[in-house]
Amino acid sequence: MGSNNQPTIPVVDLSPFFTGGAEHQQQTADQLAKACRDLGFVAITGHGVSSELLQEAFDWSRKLFDLSHEEKMKAPHPASSIPHRGYSPPGLEKVYCKKFCDSDDVETSQGKSLRKVKDFKESYEIGSEDNPSQPNIWLPETILPGHREFMLRFYSELNKSAQMILQAIGQGLHLKDSELTDLLRLHPGQNNQLRLLHYPPVPAELLENQIVARMPVHTDWSSFTLLFQDDCGGLELEDPRSPGLFIPATPIPNALVMNIGDMFQRISNGRTAYAPAIGPLTEFALLDTFKTAIHRVALPPLQQNRGDGASVTRARYSIPYFFAPNDDAVVDCLPSMVREDRPAVYEPIMFKDYGAWRSKYAYQQPEVEV
Repeated sequence: MGSNNQPTIPVVDLSPFFTGGAEHQQQTADQLAKACRDLGFVAITGHGVSSELLQEAFDWSRKLFDLSHEEKMKAPHPASSIPHRGYSPPGLEKVYCKKFCDSDDVETSQGKSLRKVKDFKESYEIGSEDNPSQPNIWLPETILPGHREFMLRFYSELNKSAQMILQAIGQGLHLKDSELTDLLRLHPGQNNQLRLLHYPPVPAELLENQIVARMPVHTDWSSFTLLFQDDCGGLELEDPRSPGLFIPATPIPNALVMNIGDMFQRISNGRTAYAPAIGPLTEFALLDTFKTAIHRVALPPLQQNRGDGASVTRARYSIPYFFAPNDDAVVDCLPSMVREDRPAVYEPIMFKDYGAWRSKYAYQQPEVEV
């Protein structure tokens, strides 16, 4: 627990799962599963991605975002959400919570009501070269030589770590061998997404007055996300036991932050459990074995001051890696997560159909000027 009994993001060292014996592997897997069950958010060290590779990735990210607008627009993200690839200038993408997907107001306005507050960030999306449904949109090699080669290698390295983390999660859930095999088959690595993110400096008052946002409250619709961040801060998790209370994900050098996404909430189904905060066995709460993590990027704690005394946010860089099933995969809850007293909460769904529903309003408008 943090100060004033505020929860903190747990930290799990995954290295014993890579190098330890069977007992240490199971202990590490159990720690990881507990963190995912309690908060859906966990900081992971010993994840297998070297600090040198991470530094190189952030260096490439800064080089990309330091290019002129005209150069970056040589690899433009399309005006729709598919393919979700290429460069998005500030204001093009709108991130929103899934509760708005079927909102009457949002549907009536065709998503325009979501854009009253613009997202002030820029991003570059990269996927596997073996995914014909989501072809990459690369910058010309003459503009940023070596970028494509590095990012494909980085994508592959992150997939290796994600596969090991998935295996650790399965072991922490004590899945049957057949279920773990099915879980790994569901995630072959061809439909993951590597995202380079840059939050340019912006006057703090624009964020405080909700004229623009960095990244609003949302969940990810992947199975889970691995995120690397610089030391700026601003990433926050909503405490699932205290809605409206946000816990800062304080940056830890070379650690990643993993959050559970919508797909793993469906895979792990729901369970009925006593709510510890309520007290003795008097009331019940419906909880998911792994609950999708509600999070946001808010005003960071570290700011710069302009000459007129006004605060301006620092630039923030982060690199999320979304680990997801293939588009044509049907996602259903694991058999061991269903019992007579715990029936299936979710209907089976094809991942591409779920993604289309979640992202239908994400790309509509041109960039915002601040």
